[in-house]
Amino acid sequence: MSKYIAHKNQELHKHLKSVAEFAKMHAEKIGMENYGELLGLLHDCGKYSAEFQKYITDALKKEDPQFNPDEDEEFEDPAGKKGKIDHSTAGAQFLSCKNGSSQASKILGQLLSLCLVSHHSGLINCLTTDNSGTWDAYSKRLSKNDNKTHGKECARNIDQHILERINAILADMSFTKPFEERCRRIVCSSPEANPFSTVAQFQLGLLTRFLFSALIDADRQDTADSEKPKTARYRQQGDYRSWDILIERLENAYKNFETKNCVDEIRKEISNHCLHAAKRSKGLFTLTVPTGGGKTLASLRFALGHAEKHHMDRIIYVIPFTTIIDQNAQIVREILEPKGRPKDSGKIVLEHHSNIGADVQSWKEKLLTENWDAPVVFTTMVQFLEALFGAGTRGARRMHQLAKAVIIFDEIQTLPINCVHLFNNAINFLVNQCGSTVVLCTATQPLLGSVGEKKGSLKLSEANELMPDVGKLFVNLKRVHVCDYRKSPGWTYSEIATLAVGQVKTNGSCLVVVNMKKAARIIFEEAKKDGLEVFHLSTGMCPAHRKQILKTIRQKLDDEEPILCVSTQLIEAGVDVSFRSVIRMLAGLDSIAQAAGRCNRHGSPEIGHVFVVNPVEENLDYLKDIAVGKEKTNRVLDDYKSDASKYDNDIIGLKMLDWYYRNYFYERKEVMDYPVTANRNDTLLNLLSCNSMVVDDFRRTNKTMPAINLRQSFMTAAKLFKSIDAPTRSLIVRYGDEGKDLVNQLCAAFAVDKQYALIKKAQQYSVNLFPYEFEKLAAGNALYRVQEETEIFYLDYSYYSKITGISLEPVKKEEQFKDECIA
Repeated sequence: MSKYIAHKNQELHKHLKSVAEFAKMHAEKIGMENYGELLGLLHDCGKYSAEFQKYITDALKKEDPQFNPDEDEEFEDPAGKKGKIDHSTAGAQFLSCKNGSSQASKILGQLLSLCLVSHHSGLINCLTTDNSGTWDAYSKRLSKNDNKTHGKECARNIDQHILERINAILADMSFTKPFEERCRRIVCSSPEANPFSTVAQFQLGLLTRFLFSALIDADRQDTADSEKPKTARYRQQGDYRSWDILIERLENAYKNFETKNCVDEIRKEISNHCLHAAKRSKGLFTLTVPTGGGKTLASLRFALGHAEKHHMDRIIYVIPFTTIIDQNAQIVREILEPKGRPKDSGKIVLEHHSNIGADVQSWKEKLLTENWDAPVVFTTMVQFLEALFGAGTRGARRMHQLAKAVIIFDEIQTLPINCVHLFNNAINFLVNQCGSTVVLCTATQPLLGSVGEKKGSLKLSEANELMPDVGKLFVNLKRVHVCDYRKSPGWTYSEIATLAVGQVKTNGSCLVVVNMKKAARIIFEEAKKDGLEVFHLSTGMCPAHRKQILKTIRQKLDDEEPILCVSTQLIEAGVDVSFRSVIRMLAGLDSIAQAAGRCNRHGSPEIGHVFVVNPVEENLDYLKDIAVGKEKTNRVLDDYKSDASKYDNDIIGLKMLDWYYRNYFYERKEVMDYPVTANRNDTLLNLLSCNSMVVDDFRRTNKTMPAINLRQSFMTAAKLFKSIDAPTRSLIVRYGDEGKDLVNQLCAAFAVDKQYALIKKAQQYSVNLFPYEFEKLAAGNALYRVQEETEIFYLDYSYYSKITGISLEPVKKEEQFKDECIA
């Protein structure tokens, strides 16, 4: 029996073997199972050192309530040693000693070693630079003194059967073959067919992160399950309901759908096209359907059929806003998790809105972080991009789940402009190297295939489109008239409120969509003065709050009661509401088209009206994408005025949108590779590919080129990457009785199985805050930890309004959920 310990209640050889099995399973998706197994067997080899075993033994003694340290002369308090004993480097050093001399062996050896030394920190830099200079961080780590890594000692102590399996994998004559084949495919699919090109090097970096993900998820899962075995029952491990059963449930739902009007007929036609398209080979597709065309269920029909035909692992919906997740996930859940099947409840549709807690997690909090182990996953664009490019290990853990998946991007036009090349390269990698199928859904397709090819563009053509005649669809689904109401010098907030109130009195309902939360609040307050019932929606409200408000709004619209809603742009991408008129503050033409989708959504014979207004004063200094979109819309609207026939007399038609995007993308092409200005003017695309600026610095400093093949600055890029304009932290709010009860339970729950369910529920009661907002609330003593030593916070009652959501200042008592402002 092995005498070496990995964790409490787990021997080291069992941990290595178990992680190897999980990592092998994950890496098998791309034909690299041997690499996954090898990483699992080597990742914690440093724990065979006497130093680590002393540390872990003392830590276990300290946990024992019966232990008396005064009676044990050999005991040393482990406090302060956690994370300071290097157990990650020994495995990488062992691998480097066994590595072959061929070029493929060297590159593969570096790739695998990077994963091993990084499995607690996130991928480290290959080359790194700071104020003191530029150096080869990878080689420095691998040459770390044996007194620190205990590599030779660990190689002597390793369990024999573990060593034999490692040697057997490495001795296989075809060991490098899967890697060589993958590299050939990467180079051949890159636009320059050059292994040193930006695109090829970037995708090699993604391959590194994929294998890193396979290791991280395997390690975290086995560690959690060994420490708390009962939690293993929460994991499905891919043992899902078969696709044919889920298909049957969706088809039964379609049989019960009523066809009430011509719009329903068109939606049915769209859905049928998606059903037939499911038989196509795997690849990259677009689904271009005007707003209100039923894209969600139509794309699900495609995804389920496609997943069954090609034996895919899961379907992932990537959505821009949590509001749409609430709505779309609920629609899909009601169909795929029917009430008559209680055993399926919560096991088929997984919602992953946001991360609760800070980046630094305890093992207990790591357990509560979903790794997308479900057949149908709804997540945000933020979470998708974090899985591919974010810092640390939490997001990276999920990346391998994107392989062998059908990935549906809803409202793809909301992709942050600075992420365009990162996104394009990632999509090409997932489709060409990971066996995934990607569908880009929107009424307003951005020109992702028309950007700089050498930096990464999508290979899109008419053959990619799932709809046979997009132009005809736009004509048949035209339900609104867009009115250019711009004027000089512009509209005041009070005038916009007056226009909105007038529309309610004339037409019965009106939606106002603005660019900023401040504008929403002012127009909301102005409109209320008229005595109308006015509703407010913004990202300052938690999902449960927004869901309740939207439910009330829909009911009043159905009952044809007079209603006015003032909202930020969160409502315009896919939220299923239908107003008689819409007022849209000037923004990108794509945003105007999306806002128009909330008007006369179901095709009433009486055409709806959308009014585009320009505010007299609006500070968009921190919202560059909106500011540029607004400026380009001004340009194309002026062009439209001069000759509307050139655009088929449709302000939001295909020709106008195409012209708008060509103007917008040309203006923004210099920021599509994600510029960063920390220490130098560089880009994330460069840092994650050829890394030319750092390589040049290295050459100047050392009078030679780096001796390593992978030269990316992974960690620097990950820390600089923010999938939205600023990093956010989630904060739990006590919205209603449910939010209050949830926080009470979180504060009281120490059992992991209870916390698992509560953290998932907490996503419905969380709001994402920018750092300055979080800091201001903390300075005002408005934040409380749910438990000591956790980074999960909840908000004081007095800083949340039942009308407008979170506030940085105390709100009026009548707007609070509790009269007394106590914690």
